[in-house]
Amino acid sequence: MRIPRIFHAGELHEHQTLELDPEPTHHILRVLRMQPDDALILFNGQGHHFSSRIVEVSKKSVRVFVESQHLAANESPLHLHLGQVISRGDRMDFTLQKSVELGVQCITPLFSTRCGVKLSGERLAKKIQQWQKIVISACEQSGRDIVPEVRPAMTLEQWCQESDDAYKITLHPRANIGINELTLPQPKVRLLIGSEGGLTDEEIQTTTTAGFTEVLLGPRVLRTETAALTAITALQFRFGDLG
Repeated sequence: MRIPRIFHAGELHEHQTLELDPEPTHHILRVLRMQPDDALILFNGQGHHFSSRIVEVSKKSVRVFVESQHLAANESPLHLHLGQVISRGDRMDFTLQKSVELGVQCITPLFSTRCGVKLSGERLAKKIQQWQKIVISACEQSGRDIVPEVRPAMTLEQWCQESDDAYKITLHPRANIGINELTLPQPKVRLLIGSEGGLTDEEIQTTTTAGFTEVLLGPRVLRTETAALTAITALQFRFGDLG
């Protein structure tokens, strides 16, 4: 049986005893139904994981003893920053979850002209928190010890204009080159994925002015979530650690 991996937001070090937060406590008690002396792995997103063991449980608490520290060393050499225009329903959740499993290291939700999703204020803040939890869950599942950040949402134009030395890529059905033809000056990429309705002519001009390279994935038109994961996979295969 696979040892469960649990995210703990606080400090972690060897030979400490700690009480877990309410959310992982509920998961351990109600979902996993773990008992004293059961093994688990804790991580806090800072690059290491910790072999641990449950020492005490009650109806609303779990106390854990941290035994030893380990380094997973499974982060991709390719630093991928995904700029994803927010999609409807659970498509955005799916894209974030799978992109983290594939090794994306930073995510910025974007608004565009054809976005179709209206979020602002408290609703947007709660959605960002929800997406960060999805990212953490994906790290628990995939064995990553560094948790990618879900940055505050911004417009596509704001994201394109940010100062960054990464190689900038956007997808376009009429582009002349594919990912296999790219040469990166350094292993750092900003990948822009547009909305379900595509980018407007003005937004395409914005990406061109900002120095984005237009790339063709293939002869078929892909949905936004399919395009994101296909592009990430191709980039990781070409420049990262897949394959």
